[in-house]
Amino acid sequence: MIIDRMLPGSMEGVDIVKKLREKKIHTPVLLLTAKDQIRDRVTGLNAGADDYLVKPFSFEELLARVRALLRRPSETKSNILKVGDLALDTTNYNVSRAGRPISLSSKEFALLEYLMRNYGQVHSKDNIIAHVWNFDADILPNTVEVYIGYLRNKIDRPFKGRPLLHTLRGFGYKIEARS
Repeated sequence: MIIDRMLPGSMEGVDIVKKLREKKIHTPVLLLTAKDQIRDRVTGLNAGADDYLVKPFSFEELLARVRALLRRPSETKSNILKVGDLALDTTNYNVSRAGRPISLSSKEFALLEYLMRNYGQVHSKDNIIAHVWNFDADILPNTVEVYIGYLRNKIDRPFKGRPLLHTLRGFGYKIEARS
């Protein structure tokens, strides 16, 4: 669903997204807006939008973002994602492992959520950048390595012998609970 934030009448796109999410409707939502401030983006995404695109934009970028939204799983069973003893609550932004809370930055949370939503799949650095960072961000592949390191220090190293983040040299990263 594409919602233009400057809708006629008194209701804004953010209000529509909130109402959809309150009714447990999880149709992917891309907000198209002229508002380009970070606080506007954060408000839209926190309201439940899946993506946010600022006008003016290229039609190619819009199509790429719509295709990316359509690649996501069509049904979300729960707001809590689990991999082994790691749990991520997408509603309250809580993460815990073996019942112990873990504090993450917003970007670490976004990276972990992306990996957990795509459990067992290998993701290249370029793929991670495309899904976790803003389209116009100038991110180097080394940045992904740094954030994977941050996550390992928080979700793997304190739990010796039970790593969940795995590197496949030359291919990328995946999250998986191995026996």
